[in-house]
Amino acid sequence: MYKRLLFALAGVVFGLSASAHAELAPDYRVVLLTENFPPYNMASNGKNFAREDNLHGIAVDILREMFKRAGIDYSMTLRFPWERIYRLALEKPGYGVFVTARLPEREALFKWVGPIGPDDWVLLGRSDSTITLDSLKDAGRYKVGAYKGDAIADHLQQQGLQPITALRDQLNAKKLMAGQIDLWATGDPAGRYLAKQAGVSGLKTILRFDSAELYLALNKGVPDEVVQKLQSELDRMRAEGLVDDIRNSYL
Repeated sequence: MYKRLLFALAGVVFGLSASAHAELAPDYRVVLLTENFPPYNMASNGKNFAREDNLHGIAVDILREMFKRAGIDYSMTLRFPWERIYRLALEKPGYGVFVTARLPEREALFKWVGPIGPDDWVLLGRSDSTITLDSLKDAGRYKVGAYKGDAIADHLQQQGLQPITALRDQLNAKKLMAGQIDLWATGDPAGRYLAKQAGVSGLKTILRFDSAELYLALNKGVPDEVVQKLQSELDRMRAEGLVDDIRNSYL
């Protein structure tokens, strides 16, 4: 009786172990969603919808190589607006969104792979701006533009500011030049890249107030095995210098 019990317990333990390390289903696929966020993610035609080979950018190239090395199938779609794709990644198992800032308030919402790259947070002004700031709090005296749903806009609100948000970040470059806003809260180098695309150059950094690392955020239903494989391949790519090579090819 005792031996039979031991064999039964061993069978249960073996079964649990096999289940814990079971291979992914052959048709397992991660659905990757992104937005136009140059130079990290971009539609080749500049529009707000693109799929697969019609996307490019620093993060796009890094993720393609990372998934290829990990042997994990995926689809990649660029859509608009950001709030929608962020919500889909939050709610749907097997979904992920990139790139997004890994912030304390978001930490428990996703499983993370990264960092993919840095994103400094700045307040930009026109080249002739006479505004000087010692802290972000001082910006409360001015009209500050930001991108709706973005981590920077959320941060400004948490600091007691009331940013004037736009559905597309590049619109803030034109609003800044037209005097509709005094300062533009955006990422660097992303903001300058977007401004250049909008025909705006020579913007002045009024304040560099924070920085964040950008990641791939995966729904919590994505198996840990997938997350670990992707992270291991990204770490290997970084050690090889490939991540830097990809970034330098765009900047």
